[in-house]
Order: sequence, then structure tokens, then C-alpha cells
Amino acid sequence: MSLATIQRPTGAPLPPARAAAPRRWPFVLVAAVLLAQMAIAMTTTAVQQTPTVDEPVYIGAAVVQAQQHSLRYNPEHPPLGKLAMATGLAFAGVRLDPDFRGDQTELGRHVLYESGNDPGTLLLAARLPMIVLTLLFGVVVLLFATDISKSRTGGIAALALYAFSPDVIAHGSLATLDVPAAGFLLTAAWLLWRARTGPAPHLPLAGLALGAALATKTNTLAAVPVLLALVWWHSRWRAALGVLLTAIAVVWISHAAVDPSVSFPRAYLDGIRAQLAFEDRVWGGYLFGTHYEGSHWYYLPAALLVKTPLGALLLWAAGTAALVKHPAAAYVLAPAAALLAVAMTGNRDLGVRYAIFVPMFLAVAAAVVAHRRYAKVAVALAAVSSLWTFPYYLPYSNEVFGGPSKTALHLHDSNVDWGQDLGRLAERLKRYLGERKWLVYKGAGVPEHHGIHASDPREAPPDEVKGLLIVSNTAIAKADAELRALVDTSTPIDVVGHSITIFRRS
Repeated sequence: MSLATIQRPTGAPLPPARAAAPRRWPFVLVAAVLLAQMAIAMTTTAVQQTPTVDEPVYIGAAVVQAQQHSLRYNPEHPPLGKLAMATGLAFAGVRLDPDFRGDQTELGRHVLYESGNDPGTLLLAARLPMIVLTLLFGVVVLLFATDISKSRTGGIAALALYAFSPDVIAHGSLATLDVPAAGFLLTAAWLLWRARTGPAPHLPLAGLALGAALATKTNTLAAVPVLLALVWWHSRWRAALGVLLTAIAVVWISHAAVDPSVSFPRAYLDGIRAQLAFEDRVWGGYLFGTHYEGSHWYYLPAALLVKTPLGALLLWAAGTAALVKHPAAAYVLAPAAALLAVAMTGNRDLGVRYAIFVPMFLAVAAAVVAHRRYAKVAVALAAVSSLWTFPYYLPYSNEVFGGPSKTALHLHDSNVDWGQDLGRLAERLKRYLGERKWLVYKGAGVPEHHGIHASDPREAPPDEVKGLLIVSNTAIAKADAELRALVDTSTPIDVVGHSITIFRRS
């Protein structure tokens, strides 16, 4: 008798059906596409932009750390972020005069422009490690959001908000410290969330991530009490002590990796004192068309309102409201609130980069409302708004405030004009050959390196300033009476990258 003729006895139970494996490939594919879009946006931005104000300082310090094993430059920030930049610079063959003497600003200019190095190559080499870290933090956003929402839809929605965030793209593509510091802190919060149900190995890894944040920027100290309190609450004081000691070890190792002879606690405390000294200075701010001295406590929330896509603002608000009663609120909202509260008391109203953790943490919060009908529309609106500004992410503002072309009317400095468009200006000026040029440029680039030969209009009598008057929009916002008179009596004829305006004077 063949097997085909064997009959199942009447009443016999059916064999158990094999459970259908969850279809993960669409989830992975969509996540990969979102991260690939982000990688293209950041790489394009990194290639096209010239040095922003802070980058040469960090790059110069990174080179000295790698070649001379010294922490003497840029001591106000711990060394880990600059060590990350050095991993890219190691492939650039950087030349540095071992006898150079000067401050950190002069060092950055020396390394980029005066040592025979190619500035574009060095910038890209230092920016690429930051791009890689930013993409990895996108994976953290995806996993964290999936965990708290118990939904892949929530994870994808959060990743989309992160991957299309103009501020994260803008600052994640620069050789600066804001995004890596915030990203390491986000990673620590996610690992502590997971440690609630499985302490090993999440608690040690959380300590490493927290230490990496503290070893990148000291402003992350504001979140330490919140995170340690969460560990204490769920895993007792010994676990909290272990996380703290692990974090301290990471900070110490990052210093010792540069200079084994350094006194770690003293060096770190010196950096904190340097930051406090910056806070004692009076800085100029610019908000909604008004230039002022000092700071406004509401500056960062107002700037975020301008520079965040409308769809993201909607989901941030809805996600925050929905998450308040969720156990994850303490891991998502509390660290962000602590950081923002401290940042809002600062004296430097210079850009949303001081609150770059907000779009990262609140993207995760938005995951809990991803199932609602309006969520897909909101994500799509955020994506369209982000794609619309490509590749000018730094000066982005949302449609209510007029888009990137109008950002300079509301904000200044790293919100719109941080020196990034000097190379684009050089290309644009090829249209105006033969005309006398006058330049007021905010940035760390060297105009002559790009073939821009211009005079400073502030050093000449007003009646001699004729031809092209080229002014960074931040300089316009902060213009004194002399420069304001020149601008007001000139005709705007061109704009470069939404950050530099070209006028004609006759």
C-alpha cells in the first residue's frame, strides 16, 4: 500500500501547523532605504560645504591628538569625538608643522590652509566618521522606537522622522560634536530601557554608551542623574554604581588614549570650567528679526519651531502627549527634558545644534502614535519638506516661516549661515568677472584659497565701496551702523545657498 492511500483515522487530531515566520524583509528594506537616503543627503552636504566656524578647531585638535598625543588644544571638550574624526584623518596623510605655536583657531587655519594639505580632502575625511555615527544612531532610533511601541510601524515612523530631519542631516554631516554626544546618550537610554527585563549585557553596554557621551561633550552631564536614577529604581544602587563607574572608565580611557600621563579628573574639570567661562561672556542673539545682547530662555524652543518640519512637530507633540503615561517616558522624555532645561539656561543663543538631542529623542516618542491615521500623512509631509531643501539643510526652516530662503529673517549663526557656502560663492562669482568685490564673510574658510579676492568694506570710506558687496546673512543680522548703511543703500541681486547675499553698489 502506498503512502498516498494511507488515511488519517477518523477523529485523529491534525498535525500542528507550522507558525508563519514574521515577514521581516519589508521592515529591513524600508529601514535600509531610509538610511541610504540619509547617507546620500549627508555625503552630498559634506562634499559641497566649506568649513563651518567650529570645524577647523576640532580638526586641528584631532590632528594634534593623533600625531603629538597632546590634549592642549580645544581642552573645553573631551577628546573622544575628536578621536573619531582622527580615524578618518588617518587616511588623509595630514601634514602638521611640529613646531607650530598658536591658539586653536590659528591651528585649524594652519592645518587646513597653510601646511600643504588639501582642505576639501581633510574636511571630508573628518566628516565621514561623523556620518557613519549618525547612521548608526539611526539604527538605535529604529530599535528603541520598535521596542517601546511594540510595532515595526512605530520603528519605521521614528526612523523616517530622524532620517529626514534637516537639523540631524545638517549637523550629522559636519566634523562637530553635537550629534555624536546626543547619539551616544540616546543609545545609553535605549540600553537602559532594555536592561529593565534583561540586565546582562545591557547595563554594561549602557555604561559604555553613557561614558562615550560624557567623553564627547560635557553638556551631557545634565542627563546623568536621570539615567542613574532609572537604573537605581529598577536594578538597585549597585547596578547604578556599576554604570557610573563604567562611564567614568570610558572618559578616563579616552583621555589616556591621547596622553597616558594626563591627570584625567583635572583635565575633565578644566574643560567644564572652560565651558562655564564661555557662559560668563555676553553673546549676541537674533530671533524673529531682532538682534539682541544676552540670551532669551525661550530661544531654543522658538528656533526648533522654525527649523522643524511641520509633520515632525505634529508627531512630536502627539507622541509626547501619548508617552507621558507610558513607562518609556522616563527613558525618552525625561533625559531630553533635563538636557533642554539646562540648554535653555545657557547664554549662547547660536543655534538649534545646542538642542540637537530633541529631534533624536522625540522621533522615538512619535513611534507610539504611528498607528494613528494622520501619522503616515505627517511623516510624508516631513519627508517632502526635507527633500525640498536638499542640499541646503543648514539654513532649513519650515513652510510656515517661508522655507530656507527666509530663515535669515528669523534666525542667524549656525541656524542658517555658518560659513558653509564659501565654495559655492566662488562658483557664483564667476558670473561677475571684472567687477570690484567687497566681502564680509562669517566663517572659518579662506576666501583667497577659493579664488575670491575681495576687500573689507568696513575698512574703506563708504563712497569708495562700489561694485559687488557680498555679505554673510549673519553679518547682516548683526550689522553695526556702518555696515547697515552700506547694505541699505545697495541693491540685492543674488543669494548663495540661502546664507550669503550679493548686493550691487554703484
